[in-house]
Amino acid sequence: MKPTDTPDLAEAVSSLNRELARLNSSRYMRAHRTLGGMIGYSVVRGLAVGLGTVMGATILVSVAAYFLTQIDFIPIIGDWAKSIAQEMEQGRSSAN
Repeated sequence: MKPTDTPDLAEAVSSLNRELARLNSSRYMRAHRTLGGMIGYSVVRGLAVGLGTVMGATILVSVAAYFLTQIDFIPIIGDWAKSIAQEMEQGRSSAN
């Protein structure tokens, strides 16, 4: 190692120490310092993922059902789509 590399190395280590301190003080790391914080973070994250999944699936099924009801003019697919739409309508009316 050359003598001129020593200040660069000391500066790099100092920079790494600053970054590590900044990382350890982040909100994510503060939430995971205790068991309760970790469990709370995981529960909230799980609820958000579950809600997003249900909402996304609902929108996707609604859009698919809408497009299936619009293709009555295609002979084979139209009959199939019509039977699916009737089943969905029966399910909707029996739920009320």
